[in-house]
Amino acid sequence: MPTNTTVPRILDATRRLVVEQGYAALSTRKVADLAGVPLSQIHYHFGSKELLVLCMLDAENAQLLERQGAMYAEDEPLSQQWATACDYLDDDLASGYVRVLLEMMAAGLSNELIGERVHDIIHGWSEVLTTAARRHADRGFSFGPLSIDQVVALTSAAFVGAELLILSGHEDQLPLRESLRAIGTLIESGERAMEREVA
Repeated sequence: MPTNTTVPRILDATRRLVVEQGYAALSTRKVADLAGVPLSQIHYHFGSKELLVLCMLDAENAQLLERQGAMYAEDEPLSQQWATACDYLDDDLASGYVRVLLEMMAAGLSNELIGERVHDIIHGWSEVLTTAARRHADRGFSFGPLSIDQVVALTSAAFVGAELLILSGHEDQLPLRESLRAIGTLIESGERAMEREVA
């Protein structure tokens, strides 16, 4: 990502506009006006609207992947880590990260460049989840008939689906966050059963 004293202002303005107005309404002119920089600076550093938003998303996503990976590397029960992941979901919804990611997922359906980058982002999250699931399986936790890949697929679908429904305004009809946290209770039951078997 380019480095310049104006770049953080440009990225911050981009993020604010995507969160507040959505990707479709974003323009480099709006970003330049909000950041207080000449329009030419955006084109010089980023080249296009698409690359600008992707640079902004990449930077934040890298920080969150590091956060998530560090959490799963801790020596804690899976049920506790699941609860922490639910806490992180609340944080990421509040911060606007989830809105930005979902906006780019939608844009990627018709834009190949964005679609490829979003694919890489989702793959990064899948790798973190795969490492975590394998670690707990190696420590004796049973996922029943599910393979590691299936666990990762279902976990990803559950969180992304919940994020989309929450931001779409369905949380008053569906207990989405409560349901995700209830999965942690199921995991805890499995952990207790595993402890009884060992005893």
